[in-house]
Amino acid sequence: MSLLIALDQSTSATKAVLVDATGCVLDRASRDHRQIYPQAGWVEHDAGEIWTNVLAVIAEVAERNAGALFELAGVSIANQRETFVVFDRATGEPLHNAIVWQCRRGAPICRELVDAGHEPNVQAKTGLKLDTYFPAAKIAWLLRERPDLAARLRDGSAAASTIDAYLVHRLTGGDVFATDHTNASRTLLYNVNTLGWDAELCELFGVPLDALPEVRESAARFGATNAQGALPRTVPICGVMGDSQASLFAQRCFEPGQGKATFGTGTSVMLNVGHEPLPSTPSAVLALAWVLDGQPTYAYEGLINYSAATIAWVRDQLGLIADVGESETLAREVADNGGVYLVPAFAGLSAPHWRPDARAAIVGMSGHTSRAHLVRAALESIAYQLRDVLDALRAESGVAPQTLAVDGGPTRNAFLMQFIADLTRVELRVADAPESSALGAAQAGMIALGLRTAAELAREARSSVSYAPQMPAAEADALYAGWQQAVQRVLL
Repeated sequence: MSLLIALDQSTSATKAVLVDATGCVLDRASRDHRQIYPQAGWVEHDAGEIWTNVLAVIAEVAERNAGALFELAGVSIANQRETFVVFDRATGEPLHNAIVWQCRRGAPICRELVDAGHEPNVQAKTGLKLDTYFPAAKIAWLLRERPDLAARLRDGSAAASTIDAYLVHRLTGGDVFATDHTNASRTLLYNVNTLGWDAELCELFGVPLDALPEVRESAARFGATNAQGALPRTVPICGVMGDSQASLFAQRCFEPGQGKATFGTGTSVMLNVGHEPLPSTPSAVLALAWVLDGQPTYAYEGLINYSAATIAWVRDQLGLIADVGESETLAREVADNGGVYLVPAFAGLSAPHWRPDARAAIVGMSGHTSRAHLVRAALESIAYQLRDVLDALRAESGVAPQTLAVDGGPTRNAFLMQFIADLTRVELRVADAPESSALGAAQAGMIALGLRTAAELAREARSSVSYAPQMPAAEADALYAGWQQAVQRVLL
């Protein structure tokens, strides 16, 4: 049976996942990378470290499965979407640290453009908010601060891209510099109506059009690689998708109204809205879910900055837990949150508020507040933010899913999953494999190789574990009202 190695290059780590053509996960390897904070509100990654980790995890999986790799058919890529890197076209070496989606350094440029009246046109073309969450303003910032890089982008000796195209370039030894529509559409430089880079937007942000990668369909071929000898032979790179769209694909949300939530560093809530580009809503952005056989599929997406990262903050900065698994045990030690709410606006608040200036707060503490209350409040903040997004989508677009597919590491926390179901009044279907992003990219790769079809994938079962609402609606609404009051305090 044919095998694929799917790379999942996320905000916190790089994974290689070995899967077969049925989607069964056979092996995995992972390497964390550093989070670099040059100053308050700025976040960077060392793209060279990420590249080293890519080769390391491929080599680890290849070594453990050497006897089976004669069946390896290809390598697929899922990636953190809005993080970008500027690199040398000849060597592939980064010319600056990758600037991460969480980074707020582009906010002043966004404000300049909003004040100049550009937001309606940008939003109509991209489906996105004119927000520093997306990379265009941060690329503009970098080119202002580093004229040498601006000159190199103009003369063609350097390139700028999201992480996927950077990895494709390096994996192919510079032979291919290409991204897919899902990643390109997250840059504020891509037109979701024409399905390509937009010259007017590139001019607005000062980004040379020729510095950007070619755009291909997700289920396409992106050259070939042997991962610098880590693989026994050269195989196609096939199947490239942004991580959230890849998980939507893996969850087989192929029909309008079907949706999912991916819990990672942040949370991405996506609802399939069909083949026509609908206007974005005040709270959500319009996402390009994928393009297959020339036909685009669109989705509404609500973006949440801090989810699992909130639990990591409780562990690393407050020292309240030794590992994330301990959070569930502590949360169950108390009957409720004791009136404590943690609003994790560490990088502002995104959907539905879109307030990059908001700052985090813990509200409602008393002398009775314990370590368990604080940890429970951190977990509950994930659910409250998800309800914020779902309620806003329901009010603004009429899209109201009765069930929601969920994936990501936090889905292993049964307390959190039940609390989300209770609070949102939506049944959750948990992905059987936690590596949904990697699996979605691999499935796109299978389609590219002719091993599977989308129609076949749609017929397969999606989940064996579910959570139905159990808490009385009045109790859930009262808890949510407390959250809304806490949020208002950080929005003042």
